[in-house]
Amino acid sequence: MKIEWAPLQVPLQRRLQILVTAFFTWSFFLLPIVSVIIVALLFIYGSLFLRALIVLYLIYSYFDHKRTYSAMDGNGWMINRTNSIYRNYRNYFPVELVKTADLPANRNYILASFPHGILGTGICINMGLDITKWLELFPKIRPKVGTLDQHFQTPILRELLRWWGLVSVSKESLVYFLTKSNDPKHKDNRDGFTSNAVAILVGGAQEALDSHPGRYILTLKNRKGFVKMAIRTGSSIVPSISFGEVDIFNQVANPPNSILRKIQDFVKKFTGISPLIPVGRGFFNYTFGFLPYRRPIVQVVGSPIDVLKSSQPDPAYVEEIHAKVMTELEQLFDKYKEKYIPDSKNIKLIIQ
Repeated sequence: MKIEWAPLQVPLQRRLQILVTAFFTWSFFLLPIVSVIIVALLFIYGSLFLRALIVLYLIYSYFDHKRTYSAMDGNGWMINRTNSIYRNYRNYFPVELVKTADLPANRNYILASFPHGILGTGICINMGLDITKWLELFPKIRPKVGTLDQHFQTPILRELLRWWGLVSVSKESLVYFLTKSNDPKHKDNRDGFTSNAVAILVGGAQEALDSHPGRYILTLKNRKGFVKMAIRTGSSIVPSISFGEVDIFNQVANPPNSILRKIQDFVKKFTGISPLIPVGRGFFNYTFGFLPYRRPIVQVVGSPIDVLKSSQPDPAYVEEIHAKVMTELEQLFDKYKEKYIPDSKNIKLIIQ
């Protein structure tokens, strides 16, 4: 295999972008395990006082999650969601955000986001780590990103995710955020915001397994829980496609029914997490490594699909709204693919 080396003379700004991107990439891959190891080592080798603090922290986080689903109201500490260091992560690819319709701040929203890709990088940057562009395009709407509930039961990781604007995707957590009052005078809206928008990567771990460059394979046909949640809470559904999300990593070939895919499916069944084997670039080469490639990601946010609120969603109505979401996604893809996908004539949207 011929290695394509990166040039030695690289502007300092690009080096900084690589370092910040490496931090976040490895954090998302390794933090769940590293967090547990750190707490275990501190408990085993720490002083009696430190052990007591750890026990208190674990007790607090357990009961706080049971009580509040680890929710952080408002936009949290803005220094953790709008700063020049994190912007290097955005500019590495770069990641863009495109608005196609207004989102009135008098209701709450579920952003049905596709594709998942390896890490859901575009969504996490636009609606989690660097929300400056989001707040400019969608004023008075707080952006949130839903992720696995088990992440919020992991010490240390829990706190970082909350600071970065991520929320649990459990039913209780989603109901909490999506039923928040939109009244400007309500005490929860003293920050000047009157709406919550929660991005859900609907395809989840299954869709991640199908993530390969140039392939837009969405896991959606049998995913209707987000539609039911929207109806129960009266939240509008906003289709969103992140063009280029699937291109920033290669993945070791794992076609259906292959031995690797069977192992991945087995682990996913019991843990909810897909054990992916991503392939990217390195610090000093473009051929192999665990850094994502510098390829643009453009998140296009579609028009809201309003729903009639009902505590007991009618199955026929769920099917109707679900069909609208699929149609809107197809139209959104066809309308913007030529602009944001190189050689788009050979690329199709597959919904399975």
